[in-house]
Amino acid sequence: MNASALPLANNTPLCYSINSTPFKYHPTIASAYFSSIFATLGLTSNLIAFVVLIKSFQRSHSRSRAFLIFLGGLVVTDFMGLLVTGSIVISFHVTHFNWRLLDPTCHFCNFMGMSMVFYGLCPLLLGAAMAVERFIGINCPFARSTSMSKRRTVSMVLMVWLIAGCIALLPLTGVGSYHIQMPGSWCFFNISSKGNDLAFSLLFSLVGLMCITASFLLNTVSIVTLIKVCCGQDRNQRRRDHEIEMMVQLILIMVIASTCWCPLLVFIAQTVLSGGPLQVKYLLIWIRFATWNQILDPWVYILFRRAVLKRIYPSGNWSRGSIRDTVRRFTHSSIASTLGSYGAEETGK
Repeated sequence: MNASALPLANNTPLCYSINSTPFKYHPTIASAYFSSIFATLGLTSNLIAFVVLIKSFQRSHSRSRAFLIFLGGLVVTDFMGLLVTGSIVISFHVTHFNWRLLDPTCHFCNFMGMSMVFYGLCPLLLGAAMAVERFIGINCPFARSTSMSKRRTVSMVLMVWLIAGCIALLPLTGVGSYHIQMPGSWCFFNISSKGNDLAFSLLFSLVGLMCITASFLLNTVSIVTLIKVCCGQDRNQRRRDHEIEMMVQLILIMVIASTCWCPLLVFIAQTVLSGGPLQVKYLLIWIRFATWNQILDPWVYILFRRAVLKRIYPSGNWSRGSIRDTVRRFTHSSIASTLGSYGAEETGK
């Protein structure tokens, strides 16, 4: 008892020093149920998405496997993020353990803080990497055929994990610090305008915002290129429908990541630059908002596939260009005729 109480006296560990007065948490059954349902839904969704990706990888062409490897890395990251952080939060709600007694040296709190940063940055970095892969595949197909091999794609996923891991480890070296956060069920880096905490807060925020910006710019260029290819006169650079299918999935991933993460990233940057006090209420709201990214991502791979769309709308000729058929319905007749000739030529091949 004396040993566990020692850090509470004159040598308070860093992860507990953020609060000048200890806060009290009043656990409720609703919190435990909400966290459990939230984590179960996310884990189940990512498991289903992983099975779907494995089947798609086995049936896919070599040129689309690089994109599927990125998607697989994103699914694994989202699954592990929910598993690690969700297990800690649910355990807290169920057992109501005392952080200071359980973790007097802050090792457990640091682990959760690193997990929050790592599994938070990985989807954003992977989204940017996928945007780069699609940009090269659509705009520079010959360069992609030699550079985006299966081994190199796996290396890029590992590099993303390494970069996110190095950033997550920075608070352990003195750049930033991890602290227990209200209401006491989780740990995160200290969002403060002082010294190294300011530097790490801005680093986390700027890396995330730069990834979202890069994804938006590269995906925009890729979309414009696809529109010109499918609807223009240059038929030597036409792409198959699976290129458009992957772009649709990537756009949805980008939209989900931007919607879920931008409020938190902007909130962190605004808080540390303004020098004002941390608004805990908004931090909790935006953290929960960001966590939805890990639940919504897998449904993009589960639902937005031609196999699913074919079942929903079986009268469409999905095997010969589901997305092109949709475009015909909403474009000018001249464009429709061009697409029709293009479909006939592709069938002849």
